Amino acid sequence: MKQKNSCRSYYPLFVDLRNKKVVVVGGGSVAERKTQGLLSADAHVKLVSPEITEALGKMASDGLIDHVARAFVPEDLDKAWLVIAATNDIEVQKLVYNEALSQKIFCNVVDLPEFCSFIVPSVVRRGDLCLSISTGGKSPALTRHLRKELEQNLGSFYGDYVSLLGQLRQLIIKSYSDPVTRKDLCQSLADPETMAWVREGEWDRLERWAVSLCGEEAGNIVSNFAKSSIEC
Repeated sequence: MKQKNSCRSYYPLFVDLRNKKVVVVGGGSVAERKTQGLLSADAHVKLVSPEITEALGKMASDGLIDHVARAFVPEDLDKAWLVIAATNDIEVQKLVYNEALSQKIFCNVVDLPEFCSFIVPSVVRRGDLCLSISTGGKSPALTRHLRKELEQNLGSFYGDYVSLLGQLRQLIIKSYSDPVTRKDLCQSLADPETMAWVREGEWDRLERWAVSLCGEEAGNIVSNFAKSSIEC
């Protein structure tokens, strides 16, 4: 039987935060974790909190974040792209959300999905491969369980595999003008057999396949990739 959603439906997307202003309100361990994730996305982080953890203090002293050592005020959101409220004061959390709403700024209030215009999924990364898991805030415990399961089952080679596919895909796009041919060749890159060759390090077979696919330049891409993988 089809289940009906009992709450809002979220639209999943990945956001480019490079050089965008993101405000984090709070200075505890949760704010620390959120800030680390934002920095990994190259966001420009402004942290607002009278007190902060030692790690956050180190980020501030190293110039990685801008720390404002006081309570939150609405002006903190000026020109912000999004905001995360991570305090232990529910009134402050609500204040941040309401101000973000009035300024049309995306807002996440930790542990209060009803005061969120976006939620942050649990993430598993292997290089450029990024998988996100969410239960829409209904069961964080299940989200964590699924993340751990994926981490155990997704080998580190997936990061290398995605990197190689990206290089070969760009070569195909450059070499073929016909859209149907491009599509067919790009789809062939993700063939399970090709994945197995990368996993097992069968570089000779992979190189021959790449040459048949897109000529000697493709073979050189695989050859260079194999050398770097062996050295690592």
